[in-house]
Amino acid sequence: MHAHGSFARRLRLRRLHRHPSGLLVVPLDHAMSGGPLAHRGTLDGLLARLADGGADAVVLHKGAVRRVRPDRFREMSLILHLNASTGLASDPDAKYPVATVAEALRLGAEAVSVHVNVGSRTEDRQIAHLAGTAEQCDRWGVPLLAMMYVRGPGITDGRDPELVAHALAVGAELGADLVKTALPDDPAAIARITAGCPVPVLAAGGHASFEVLETALRAGAAGLAVGRTVFTADDPGAVTRRLSALAHGDRTPAGVR
Repeated sequence: MHAHGSFARRLRLRRLHRHPSGLLVVPLDHAMSGGPLAHRGTLDGLLARLADGGADAVVLHKGAVRRVRPDRFREMSLILHLNASTGLASDPDAKYPVATVAEALRLGAEAVSVHVNVGSRTEDRQIAHLAGTAEQCDRWGVPLLAMMYVRGPGITDGRDPELVAHALAVGAELGADLVKTALPDDPAAIARITAGCPVPVLAAGGHASFEVLETALRAGAAGLAVGRTVFTADDPGAVTRRLSALAHGDRTPAGVR
């Protein structure tokens, strides 16, 4: 957690990092890109299970926030996602603004997130949006999570360690408090990436196994950002509890205990 910044920003970051050993974020912004979330019951009911399971924060779009009860956030933070795209677009890697930091504050969010596809055709607009959002976050004392991915027509391996490190550097250089990405599988590569990044790195879940996520944490990731594995599960609460135990657990590397 940063020692600098406004009191408001430090206060919000402190609430986000309520477990000093690690952070568990559950992104639930997938409906924009892929259609309705495949989960049983209501979004509000899902959030109740995530909160009970120990999630530190959820990522939602602004319309979704209105469908959940405020008391779901007694022990869980709200991160408002500020850009989007759909899988139906001619360029699914493009991202465009759909909300602002001011809207996030009006909705009670404690942080905002922005997705950037480094290497995409519209990289320039996405990076410009991230930079503008960082300025607004600085003005209003709001933490910024940058979701930095390596995706585009010239990219053959989006988890190439050098490319991932470069993408994370872009997020950190432009003012993100946290960065999220799809990390490589190699623990040594993860260790180099996380050691070289000046802000905490969250390992994106995607379709990664629990073993892969644990490896990322032991190699230096500061936490997890896992959505699909949670909301598609038969028991999202049980999956969240297991992920929470990983993210908030022991970081001692194997063989050093």
